[in-house]
Amino acid sequence: MKDTFDISYYESPIGLIQIKSINQKICSVLFVEKETEPFTIDTPLNKECIKQLKEYFAGIRLQFDLPVFQIGTDFQQKVWAEVYKIPYGDTCTYSLLAHKIGDIKSIRAVGTTNGKNKIAIIVPCHRVIGSDGSLTGYAWGLDKKEWLLKHEIEHSGPVEGRLF
Repeated sequence: MKDTFDISYYESPIGLIQIKSINQKICSVLFVEKETEPFTIDTPLNKECIKQLKEYFAGIRLQFDLPVFQIGTDFQQKVWAEVYKIPYGDTCTYSLLAHKIGDIKSIRAVGTTNGKNKIAIIVPCHRVIGSDGSLTGYAWGLDKKEWLLKHEIEHSGPVEGRLF
């Protein structure tokens, strides 16, 4: 089994994105300040990820079709699976996510798990907001979260019940 990452970079409209894959699965899509690896490996999977990200930023891709993998507890996996289901152009609250995973008292743990998501945009943690519609927390800055949400709203049209 392979134990090294294939790493690529993509300059998105809102900053540099580092893509890591291992064993034919995307395991990390992170906003970074600069290229930190001495070399990159643009595998077919990483190239496909870049292609799909370009389509997303062009407003023509509403859902990603990539194999992904994150290391996490069963609880974290449940949260990320629910986050992945949030439709393009829509939002969900931390409390609604806690309800969806069957543990309404886990709102803070849901927020912490959402903040540990390593697959930005594809596992759309930017779509999770406060119950009052506020843009609470985003590992890469609220400016990016706001940009991503506005971008999706612009390309998706009105969504009934949207809080943001």
